Amino acid sequence: MNELELKKLWQTTNDKLAENFVINKKNTEDITRIKVQNLLGSMKPLKIFALLIGFLWVGIGSIILGSIYLNSFSEANKFFLFSGSIQVGLTAMAIFVYLYQLITIYQVDITDSIINTQKKLSSLKITTLWVNRILFLQLPVWTTFWWNETIINDWGILQWSIRLFFTISFTVVAFWLFINIKYENRNKKWFQLIFNGKEWIPLMKSMELLEQVDEYKDENAST
Repeated sequence: MNELELKKLWQTTNDKLAENFVINKKNTEDITRIKVQNLLGSMKPLKIFALLIGFLWVGIGSIILGSIYLNSFSEANKFFLFSGSIQVGLTAMAIFVYLYQLITIYQVDITDSIINTQKKLSSLKITTLWVNRILFLQLPVWTTFWWNETIINDWGILQWSIRLFFTISFTVVAFWLFINIKYENRNKKWFQLIFNGKEWIPLMKSMELLEQVDEYKDENAST
């Protein structure tokens, strides 16, 4: 085999390797997109269920509270009214976040670029953290909505001490979670206890898959 034939063989081998690399790269990205879409699809039922329950809760709550504000505000239990208003308001905020997330999930397309998909996943990650922060702020009002003027006048120091202990504790926990629920704490046990379901795990697996694709592309680009 002469030098010219060796060069042709070398060039043919390089061309085949380059062609195989392109094919493998495309196949890897396509398979990853399908996996990501399936993972995100598993989140849809929970988001839809949360939206339905949220709309029902806010709808009924708004009707009841609106009726009280309009017709019997002066006689109403202000603790119930104030607590209920906060609870319904925070739930309404969470509904908008869930609706945005559901729209974002449906916008993820297997034909879209990896970068655009990563942007959508990043948006889902941020809003998932925020919606949980918002929902945990409801904790204190669950301890105050049933207070009334009668118990204020009739309760003794011991009863109030117990009740205030729970209310203050729930308030501290709510604000602590609001401040500390962030991505940097994702490996802590308390965080994993809260975020351990269909709302978080499929999202993290999707992000890991796309990161692996990036690493695969970088490794092959450097060789």
